[in-house]
Amino acid sequence: MIPNGYLMFEDENFIESSVAKLNALRKSGQFCDVRLQVCGHEMLAHRAVLACCSPYLFEIFNSDSDPHRVSHVKFDDLNPEAVEVLLNYAYTAQLKADKELVKDVYSAAKKLKMDRVKQVCGDYLLSRMDVTSCISYRNFASCMGDSRLLNKVDAYIQEHLLQISEEEEFLKLPRLKLEVMLEDNVCLPSNGKLYTKVINWVQRSIWENGDSLEELMEEVQTLYYSADHKLLDGNLLDGQAEVFGSDDDHIQFVQKKPPRENGHKPISSSSTGCLPSPNAPVQSPKHEWKIIASEKTSNNTYLCLAVLDGVFCVIFLHGRNSPQSSPTSTPKLTKSLSFEMQPDELIEKPMSPMHYARSGLGTAEMNGKLIAAGGYNREECLRTVECYDPHTDHWSFLAPMRTPRARFQMAVLMGQLYVVGGSNGHSDDLSCGEMYDPNIDDWIPVPELRTNRCNAGRHQSAVCELGGYLYIIGGAESWNCLNTVERYNPENNTWTLIAPMNVARRGAGVAVLDGKLFVGGGFDGSHAISCVEMYDPTRNEWKMMGNMTSARSNAGIAAVGNTIYAVGGFDGNEFLNTVEVYNLESNEWSPYTKIFQF
Repeated sequence: MIPNGYLMFEDENFIESSVAKLNALRKSGQFCDVRLQVCGHEMLAHRAVLACCSPYLFEIFNSDSDPHRVSHVKFDDLNPEAVEVLLNYAYTAQLKADKELVKDVYSAAKKLKMDRVKQVCGDYLLSRMDVTSCISYRNFASCMGDSRLLNKVDAYIQEHLLQISEEEEFLKLPRLKLEVMLEDNVCLPSNGKLYTKVINWVQRSIWENGDSLEELMEEVQTLYYSADHKLLDGNLLDGQAEVFGSDDDHIQFVQKKPPRENGHKPISSSSTGCLPSPNAPVQSPKHEWKIIASEKTSNNTYLCLAVLDGVFCVIFLHGRNSPQSSPTSTPKLTKSLSFEMQPDELIEKPMSPMHYARSGLGTAEMNGKLIAAGGYNREECLRTVECYDPHTDHWSFLAPMRTPRARFQMAVLMGQLYVVGGSNGHSDDLSCGEMYDPNIDDWIPVPELRTNRCNAGRHQSAVCELGGYLYIIGGAESWNCLNTVERYNPENNTWTLIAPMNVARRGAGVAVLDGKLFVGGGFDGSHAISCVEMYDPTRNEWKMMGNMTSARSNAGIAAVGNTIYAVGGFDGNEFLNTVEVYNLESNEWSPYTKIFQF
């Protein structure tokens, strides 16, 4: 056609033909200007093509001082066949790999930051997963740090746990065997509460008593479930607790080891490491504590798959009543040991991380606890909600929100938690809201906003209230980070510019403590930052404070009591589930919490 005198022609075969010719040029080495050396194998390609599909290689090529020279990139940890698959994909948009090669293709795509290929490979692995392969798939997903894949594998494991427990891979896992003594008329709690108590007991054994996880797994551990619902070490009983055999769970219980000596073994970093068994699976990051799946297999017998301090393992738990024939053998807790012990010393341990890495999350203080809701990671938008108790250093789950959301507003009003707006990962803006009622542990929809809102304020600004004023802090304008701060006075309906921050930033967190604003982290236009500054409204000035231990962009920052907590965020490379606290007196941030050691 020639509309308005212009010649217009579209060749439908041109792109397909050009792509095929480009790939042929690559394979023949013509016009190639980059050499990839992969475990001794050399592959030629064109920088422009690779830079278009791999952000990792784009960064490398972009940093070359001489763009005309032949680049040389070396990989010692990738499978050459997998890299060849990715090269063909880069030139043809077709991904073809043998089923045995898919994991290696995924690993190479992760290295090269080819997220779409990662997702396709992950979906393929999920489609082939069965009870025989799911444990190895979980080890792979954990090693790759793929939370989307990991969550789907974990959901499958929960649904098929009993069938999986009969597989060979399950039998190779490290295992923790627990015998729990029960008083008359005392029953073990439901699965969720029970394993929370089990994890707490293992943590105390490692952090307070100086045990290692390997030592705990060497033999059956005798525990005692008291009438006040505490799970305690059997060594705190009067005399030696008996250990009994079990006929219904096929676990052979052995004699309990002697009580620990009065001294305390030093806590070393090696106590949280991997088991030395040659069949030990790929380990999760240290300090990760998580229940994957659990089942009650018979009366007072439980089976569980869990991550204990980064070790993927099995927990067998058998509860039984104290013997009736011998009253003297009934375990009784020595009161002076359980209730009147005085702490020997105050020690530090890493703060328990959230179960999920989160960025763009909502944080708030409610009933003396820290709430972390929603957010996103590299794979998906979240609707899970976690609650942190500063007194026990423990994260627990609340009911999940009805809608996945990130970059939303959250606030507590009259003892109830409200969330509004945000993004669900597919739509930029949401208008829906919901309210969490702690009395029923459920979320209830509230009337929608009149306007869809995401990043309420200006773009990625921090928003808070102080002294009856609304503050809008930082943010971005046309992606240029701002250091400006505005204050809204509702009495006369006016906005006023106040003193600017020392550092321009967007995606920062903000908390109010002692009548002052604390703004931390964010993105300065080139990278995630860790710096923190404080605004004193009486002086209208900003002051630089101690830096956080991690750079955090789009993190949650909130004050609980007299302490400021920073949780989650993105450090420029990874989405975070870590926590740190700010000490106002020392002007320092720390990822550790203090506990009493007995």
